[in-house]
Amino acid sequence: MKHLLPDGWERPKGYSNGVSAEGRLVFVAGQVGWNEKNVFESDDFVDQLKQVLINTRDVLAVADAGPEHVVRMTWYFTNKKEYVSRLKDIGATYREIMGQNYPAMAAVEVSALVEDRAKIEIETTAVVPK
Repeated sequence: MKHLLPDGWERPKGYSNGVSAEGRLVFVAGQVGWNEKNVFESDDFVDQLKQVLINTRDVLAVADAGPEHVVRMTWYFTNKKEYVSRLKDIGATYREIMGQNYPAMAAVEVSALVEDRAKIEIETTAVVPK
């Protein structure tokens, strides 16, 4: 995997502008912050994020992949102000679950998610080298 940073650009914090990779593709559907029984244990944004990342990591593992193989994530959340106000906690939680891998990312505020209690949903793409 190669992180793409054009000459003269500042390195982004917490993500990459682009990623180039070759291998087997793994697509993880949007994961929300509920547990394996489809039960939300918390309405706290960072608690739900932690569960989303654990769920993502668990789905990746079924494909013999891990956080180090993630090349792209799209984050959907229902409250931009809550997201921005919790960036320090978000970063710490991300590194705890996903490590120091920073894929290409997009973050989008949406009016609602399909699951009413969900505050965040993340869709992920990974590439496992051959």
